[in-house]
Amino acid sequence: MDELTAAGITDPALRASYEECKRLNSLHGKTYYLATLLLPKAKRPFVHALYGFARYADEIVDDLASPLSDQEKADVLRAWSSGIIEDLRKGTSNDPIGMALVDTVTRFGIPIEHFEAFIHSMTMDLSVSEYQSYDDLMEYVYGSAAVIGLEMVPILGALSPEAYEAAEKLGIAFQLANFIRDVGEDLDRGRVYLPIQELAEHGVSYEMLNERILTPQIKSALQAQIARVRRLQREAAPGIAMLEPASRACIEAASELYCGIVDEIEKIDCQIFDKRAKTSTMRRLRVALPAYLRAIRAR
Repeated sequence: MDELTAAGITDPALRASYEECKRLNSLHGKTYYLATLLLPKAKRPFVHALYGFARYADEIVDDLASPLSDQEKADVLRAWSSGIIEDLRKGTSNDPIGMALVDTVTRFGIPIEHFEAFIHSMTMDLSVSEYQSYDDLMEYVYGSAAVIGLEMVPILGALSPEAYEAAEKLGIAFQLANFIRDVGEDLDRGRVYLPIQELAEHGVSYEMLNERILTPQIKSALQAQIARVRRLQREAAPGIAMLEPASRACIEAASELYCGIVDEIEKIDCQIFDKRAKTSTMRRLRVALPAYLRAIRAR
């Protein structure tokens, strides 16, 4: 039985929307997509729907090849997202991505406020280039990452309300790991996602970052950020046991692979300006195969 049929999705137009979301996931989020394969078939399409929405909005904002100005991107994002939010409120959509998202949100009772928060953060990307403090950054990270975890929990199945707090922390850890890896790419976009005040505590200025030369000060600042990712991952770990057993292997694998980005950064001695830290195929297999066996046993 295919995933959509297992999930009870039979309408041809709705199936096409879910397939488009799955395509976006498999194309742009390979690690995330790999983790979804550890879920029961009946859960996977709904995770794809969440990814499809987030990826489509993110592409409007971050497509470096786009000829649009930031203001024009903001106008496009506002027009598309306002339509999606209205569709969520109505409970119906004709948008190629929105159809699957509305169906998922309706089935699982996911709060619309999470999607509004996500759009708010995407809009911030077009007007905010740096964050002075960690608290300032958390306004952005809540909408861009924490809410993704909160949206996922109803699909994964919560056995305790505490699962939501853990999911929020794990979502933040994923995002912070990406920020550390992508400092150079973000500079290309005119943005810095490492808190300016914390950089300054290590003697790092924006100008130093922009020189793209790893100094002892920058390395020290990156190591402090890496420590935060690992702390959040540890704090989130007990929450995995608060999910339905069939969902746990997926999140365990996602946690190890996404937070494992910081391990890869350390393996290249924090040389993030010269190399892109990425999880090797071998490591993915070492994580995925045992997780697959655990997932099969849980089912």
